[in-house]
Amino acid sequence: MMLNIFNKSVAQNAPITSIYNIQINSLEGVPIALSDYKGKYLLFVNVASECGFTGQYEDLQKLYDTYQDNLMIIGVPCNQFGSQEPGSANEIKAFCEKNYGVTFLMTEKVDVKGDNQHPLYKWLTHKEQNGQSSSSVKWNFQKYLVGKNGELIDYYYSITKPLSSKITKHIQ
Repeated sequence: MMLNIFNKSVAQNAPITSIYNIQINSLEGVPIALSDYKGKYLLFVNVASECGFTGQYEDLQKLYDTYQDNLMIIGVPCNQFGSQEPGSANEIKAFCEKNYGVTFLMTEKVDVKGDNQHPLYKWLTHKEQNGQSSSSVKWNFQKYLVGKNGELIDYYYSITKPLSSKITKHIQ
């Protein structure tokens, strides 16, 4: 019997863990059921209030306003890059609403890398869990796009603007 090593099984790329089973709380401390967003694209963005990329909140909100029937944006506050998200949950929420009119989902502040990396970011950054690719979070406002069926589509560094065709081509 000859083994064909060139035919890669689709099952080999299937996520080990479903993203829909990962637990994370909202900025208000309420558990978020990611499974509520099955059938929509999910764009996860590690955010910070005092970063040079903070202005991307404006385009993230425009992206959400345009595609909210098909997309949920989930902002994930993180203070690991230059201590640029020092605020409390209430301060982060007030900042986002007052300055950018943010209405998309925001999570609790978490670590996106390192020893205390949140399980969500372990899934997003480890091929062993997401079945697609491994990456590392380099800075604030790095984006991860997950498809309607919970598959990792791609990730985008901070310099990729939220309204970039690299992102919108998937969700239009």
